[in-house]
Amino acid sequence: MAMAVAQHHRESSSGSIDRHLDAGKYVRYTAEQVEALERVYAECPKPSSLRRQQLIRECPILSNIDPKQIKVWFQNRRCREKQRKEASRLQTVNRKLSAMNKLLMEENDRLQKQVSQLVCENGYMRQQLQTASAATTDASCDSVVTTPQHSLRDANNPAGLLSIAEETLAEFLSKATGTAVDWVQMPGMKPGPDSVGIFAISQSCSGVAARACGLVSLEPTKIAEILKDRPSWFRDCRSLEVFTMFPAGNGGTIELVYTQTYAPTTLAPARDFWTLRYTTSLENGSLVVCERSLSGSGAGPNAAAAAQFVRAEMLPSGYLIRPCEGGGSIIHIVDHLNLEAWNVPEVLRPLYESSKVVAQKMTIAALRYIRQIAQETSGEVVYGLGRQPAVLRTFSQRLSRGFNDAVNGFNDDGWSLMNCDGAEDVIIAVNSTKNLSTTSNPANSLTLVGGILCAKASMLLQNVPPAVLVRFLREHRSEWADFNVDAYSAASLKAGPYTYPGMRPTRFTGSQIIMPLGHTIEHEEVLEVIRLEGHLLPQEDAFASRDIHLLQICSGVDEHAVGACSELVFAPIDEMFPDDAPLLPSGFRIIPLDSKTCDAKDSVATHRTLDLTSSLEVGPAINHAAGDAPLAHNSRSVLTIAFQFPFDSTLQDNVANMARQYVRSVISSVQRVAMAISPAGLTPSVGPKLSPGSPEALTLAHWICQSYRYVLLLGYMTRGCSASTLNTSVQKLIEVAMNLSSTKHL
Repeated sequence: MAMAVAQHHRESSSGSIDRHLDAGKYVRYTAEQVEALERVYAECPKPSSLRRQQLIRECPILSNIDPKQIKVWFQNRRCREKQRKEASRLQTVNRKLSAMNKLLMEENDRLQKQVSQLVCENGYMRQQLQTASAATTDASCDSVVTTPQHSLRDANNPAGLLSIAEETLAEFLSKATGTAVDWVQMPGMKPGPDSVGIFAISQSCSGVAARACGLVSLEPTKIAEILKDRPSWFRDCRSLEVFTMFPAGNGGTIELVYTQTYAPTTLAPARDFWTLRYTTSLENGSLVVCERSLSGSGAGPNAAAAAQFVRAEMLPSGYLIRPCEGGGSIIHIVDHLNLEAWNVPEVLRPLYESSKVVAQKMTIAALRYIRQIAQETSGEVVYGLGRQPAVLRTFSQRLSRGFNDAVNGFNDDGWSLMNCDGAEDVIIAVNSTKNLSTTSNPANSLTLVGGILCAKASMLLQNVPPAVLVRFLREHRSEWADFNVDAYSAASLKAGPYTYPGMRPTRFTGSQIIMPLGHTIEHEEVLEVIRLEGHLLPQEDAFASRDIHLLQICSGVDEHAVGACSELVFAPIDEMFPDDAPLLPSGFRIIPLDSKTCDAKDSVATHRTLDLTSSLEVGPAINHAAGDAPLAHNSRSVLTIAFQFPFDSTLQDNVANMARQYVRSVISSVQRVAMAISPAGLTPSVGPKLSPGSPEALTLAHWICQSYRYVLLLGYMTRGCSASTLNTSVQKLIEVAMNLSSTKHL
């Protein structure tokens, strides 16, 4: 009996286990079930318990699957997706590192060849010095490029042009991958997997040259197409026109190109180029676009405007684009120019004799632009306000181009000088043919009866960090802007040419709201909308808003970044922000003329509080680290200011006077700000110890002479300071001297 009970117990226990296993048995999914689960996963990768139960009820094909098994399926699916993304990311990083390693190995090989070449040259020169006379020590360096002149007369001879093209190709490749130029690493640019690329500048060669190497996730043909469209990425390029194009017979093409570039300031003429551009493919599959200047007197499409340009020379330059395994391309960019620095004022010649400036404006800009397009194409760049990156990029280009047009004032664009006798500190230019019109909505077009008036000036800044000054101008608009003039300009563009004389009065609060729109991949340029808050006067309607909206680009605000210049360019825009809104840009451009810095102590002044009032008082302005001595900082930069205003033909003189006074007030404000943020400043640290070991009277006289010379240089040589401002500054110096003399008993 006991044995029967035990056997019955074993049978019942076995049955319960079997039933439990059947209840939790794994059911293999069918294709239809997987498809249904994938649809749910696409909508909600992590469904709740209620959502999974609802899924079982709504999908009969899932009724035989336990809810816990479905939960596990979603967990595994999320894990697989995470692993897939991580694997894809690691593959991308691996390709990037492999390409960067290849570039570094090639750069190492090139440097080893250069070292061997220099060792041989050194030995040869030692032998010459020992065995030959001093007259035979003309050891010509193989790294110096001698460029023969090729005339435009060869344009009628295709065979001659092909010979020039092949010679240009050979010289360009020797610069891009060889030792034809002594390349040195560009200061401030460190190569690595997270950097944009490897950058180098020239040393001891004819002209100025720069080189860049980088990896871009685009196909070679697409890259070549983008880079050949130079006005789209080179902000200083005004126009590029292809006059002749014919096949080279080897699968390539030869083009004769005329290019015009803007001048960065009002103090120098613009440049133009006549070049031969050769596009071909190499045996290893690489694509090459190389270019060089042709000598001649060709004036381009408008010979009458050629007088405003200086013919510059492009030595063999171009782009070498090599496809990478797994997609993408390795790019080698070389820019080699002779910008004819002899015809600009001596103070501006560093802008035309520096390979670093060429690298910043052209070489680095080209590589960054390609990287930007690649990220936008892959969907990595997402901006707010429903704007596509390409649209925002177009706005930035239009702002920059409009500002360059205003600064240069080309005759073929309709600009002419107004009452300019050469003695005015502010230049007034008028354009009566300007028509700010929209293409998609003619109803919003603005046809000005008078046209556009531009007031512009350039001035020299001493010991003023450009990044700090632009950052201050951006964040403290009330320190320099006249909101009534801004309201005038904005209302003119919004309402038309006949409404601004009777524009309703507006009271501005002086506050501004910055709304970012987009930025470049390294944040070196930011596009934003500025809203200036304003209200109508109480007698009309105290609650009606009359805010002003400005579309603005700001670049070069990081003093530690490597940049060609610092800019703040803005234009009134309608609050609806249409894609084809007319723009009338104004703003500031600060270009450093040299890179002389003393030491890390200079960075202290860039982070201190900007107090305009305390810096203008006589007394200690900066607490120096040692001995109360001012920091030894000697850097110069040129500031260009340009403001544009629409006007009616009957009010041209009134608008011109208003614009001239407005720009003068802006110059005065900028000078006051510059003194406040200058590390050394115009006001020395006057205290018990003016100069140890020297008579105080001599020290004071020396300081007054230096300050007086600085003001004269600032006012007269650069025409950035009016006579009244100069007299005020000199009078202040005299008052300071009198106060100091009374306290020091001179």
